[in-house]
Amino acid sequence: MSEEGVRDFLFAKRKAAERLGFDPRSLHLPTNLEVEAALAERHRLFQSDSQPGYLRHLRETARQALRLFERFNPRLVGPVLSGTASEHAIVYLHVFSDPAEDVAVFLMEKGIPYEPSARKLKTGAGVQHEYPVYKFVAGDVPIEVTVFEVDGIRESPASPVDGRPMKRGSLRDVELLLTVTD
Repeated sequence: MSEEGVRDFLFAKRKAAERLGFDPRSLHLPTNLEVEAALAERHRLFQSDSQPGYLRHLRETARQALRLFERFNPRLVGPVLSGTASEHAIVYLHVFSDPAEDVAVFLMEKGIPYEPSARKLKTGAGVQHEYPVYKFVAGDVPIEVTVFEVDGIRESPASPVDGRPMKRGSLRDVELLLTVTD
């Protein structure tokens, strides 16, 4: 996942098993939480010189994006927030708007070229919903903005890592992370 930028946990686990000559269907594969812990350990052991600087760059880009989307009450989620981001990382933001199309209009008004997409996420109750996503690049960093209804800020979707509500970081949280690493 770290070397090739693979983002899907199940795909990465199956690919690793196959590379080792095992049938992934017959193995007890590690949990996503165990994989994330191994990624963090790998960064600590083998990328202690480069990963903190790159993580800082990603968080600074995230801070700028959070400021840009301020009117949509943005939150940072994923590896950039948790600190497990590699050089292949994407800055993932959750924003809140009724209607969702207001985010696309905002990007057009700012002259930011984007690619529309969609993402399926599970709620805490296990119900899957599809949300609009807008993808763009800021400098050299890809950013994906997932749009939720305004009241979606109260219930975070389930994390792909541990199934619990996804941790969301505000601009203030990201600024605190940046001061801690100074």
